[in-house]
Amino acid sequence: MNIGLDIGGTKCAISTGECEGGAIKILSREEFPTAGLSWQQVLDEFAKRIEKLLNSQLTTHNSQLPTLSSIGISCGGPLDSRRGVIMSPPNLPGWDNVPVVKFFEDRFHVPVAVQNDANACALAEYLYGSGRGVKNLVFMTFGTGLGAGIIIDGKLYSGANDNAGEIGHIRLAPIGPVGYNKEGSAEGFCSGAGIARLAKIRKGLDLTTKEIFSRVRAGDPDCTEVFRESAEKLATILAFTIDILNPEVIALGGVFMRNADLFMPVVDPILDREALPLARKACRIVPAELGENIGDYAALAVSC
Repeated sequence: MNIGLDIGGTKCAISTGECEGGAIKILSREEFPTAGLSWQQVLDEFAKRIEKLLNSQLTTHNSQLPTLSSIGISCGGPLDSRRGVIMSPPNLPGWDNVPVVKFFEDRFHVPVAVQNDANACALAEYLYGSGRGVKNLVFMTFGTGLGAGIIIDGKLYSGANDNAGEIGHIRLAPIGPVGYNKEGSAEGFCSGAGIARLAKIRKGLDLTTKEIFSRVRAGDPDCTEVFRESAEKLATILAFTIDILNPEVIALGGVFMRNADLFMPVVDPILDREALPLARKACRIVPAELGENIGDYAALAVSC
């Protein structure tokens, strides 16, 4: 049995699964909120839940303790996957140089690996989702934050020190919503939290991103204007990605995945104008095929 831990700025999830035959089978899933907890409390909560899962399986099957093969961890960056350390992600205040891999290795005595959440999602989507059959894929998170995982020639590309794909840090405007600790950044315009801040800045609206998109679908002009600005900024980032990396697939999760029908009519004409024609023709822009469970698949993919 493999276990995947998905550490997010809003909530954490723990999944159990089996990796076999080129597929991942999710056996169970549960989550708990991150807000208000220190990193020590979050890791302790994970450990308690892992022990409870193992013990419940022992009771259910009335046999020996089930074999835990490995633990995979998906978390927002920056982090050092080689050393197994989480290094001050903007969406996880106080998570400074957290030795997450050592914590679980010492507790459970199995192989443990950690990956940037965008990298983990890219790996999962490449192996089990929209990337099957291609060699070059980019995955964009578009959740609490905005990051990208990059697959080049069938291999995960993480850069010199795990900072490849941090597109959320790119500044798209001198003034705008703050994301990734930078005003006017791509994350400020093109993330769930960013869109809510954008609505507050532009229209004085105190709404959740879900409420904004509900109003867009109902024809609200203010929310539609906010959405369009975000979508146009997303198109800019997509054009950069197409021109620089020449991927076959760009898969997007989170907000885009739930609202692709709204985004694509805005995004497509801009891409046709801004991206290199041959590179644009070679690239499909799609919602993540693994859907709402991509975070679970991602964490488990790190463990497999």
